[in-house]
Amino acid sequence: MLELAFFYLFGGLAVFAALGVILSANTMHSVMWLILCFFNASGLFFLLDAEFLGIILVLIYVGAVMVLFMFVVMMLEVNQAVKREGWLQYLPVGGMIALILFVELVAASTSGVFSSGDMAMTGHLGAEVNNTVEIGKVLYTEYLLGFEIAAIILLVALVGAIVLTLRERKDAKYQNISKQVNVRKEDRLTKVSM
Repeated sequence: MLELAFFYLFGGLAVFAALGVILSANTMHSVMWLILCFFNASGLFFLLDAEFLGIILVLIYVGAVMVLFMFVVMMLEVNQAVKREGWLQYLPVGGMIALILFVELVAASTSGVFSSGDMAMTGHLGAEVNNTVEIGKVLYTEYLLGFEIAAIILLVALVGAIVLTLRERKDAKYQNISKQVNVRKEDRLTKVSM
């Protein structure tokens, strides 16, 4: 009974925080709502006996990624007036995507997938089961291809971010590595007769 109460508490707060993320006009407030959402999702993982995932969610997403988001948002200095200009031109496409997502949500909720009879009810695992080991076994055997594809996508995103931020500035001096490597001593030294 207490576990069910905590489930509804964490789930409700996660949904409430997620609404705060998308409805907040201030970007910093959205980041703070997202942190609250991650904390509640972590609580749900703890209720499912997945302590490793809960701790990883707090350490990596809240501790590292969200702090990075906050620094990026603070450094961007987004002009709200410019951001709101021309939002009506995106309204038809955005509205159509929202309508499709809403129809999918209604179809999924009314299909009976989430009824209590179809959902698998699992009990708590014993102390002999190690979550980290079990996740590693599944991740590196059954879902190895998906894991590798996700790693490649993250690598491409990393390279893309570097390429996007790599801009040539006319007022900055850059190194020419090949020119430096191919330099000869005659190019740098000059003998002067005295």
